[in-house]
Amino acid sequence: MANNEQLSEIQRRNLEAAMRLAQLSVDNAQRIMALQTELAQAMLGESIENARAQASAKDPQEVFTLRARYAQDVSQKLIDTASRMASLGNEARVEFSRMLTEQLASGNQEMTSVFQGFIQNLPGGNSQILESVQMAISNANKAFDQIVQATTANFEAAQKTTGKKK
Repeated sequence: MANNEQLSEIQRRNLEAAMRLAQLSVDNAQRIMALQTELAQAMLGESIENARAQASAKDPQEVFTLRARYAQDVSQKLIDTASRMASLGNEARVEFSRMLTEQLASGNQEMTSVFQGFIQNLPGGNSQILESVQMAISNANKAFDQIVQATTANFEAAQKTTGKKK
């Protein structure tokens, strides 16, 4: 009976973790949409202002200068916004990895405890089964740690590359 309650508790925590991850995703999407909206509003205002300036320009050279400045400003705004979006994406990935790591770490300990109780309650309990399960969990943890390390290294390299392009 205790094992069923422990498993139910593990499932409840996993559901809560899934809800936190979903909320993280929604929050990140809202931040990205806010950046896009901010960019669109700024570009619309600047394009109207630029069109007025070009319409009131007195010579063709001034029109070309205004167009060139506008193109530079728009390009810079696009680059800045893309950089901010990449930064938000990286922050979300780091938070996602952190949450997932915490959930797996706590879940593995609880599952090991549940398996130990289950195996000990089996008639003629076999310690080799428990050792096999613990070894499998340990191997899964090591593999997950390697994945997290590789992913973190890739994100850091991507951030360094993005930072150098500025």
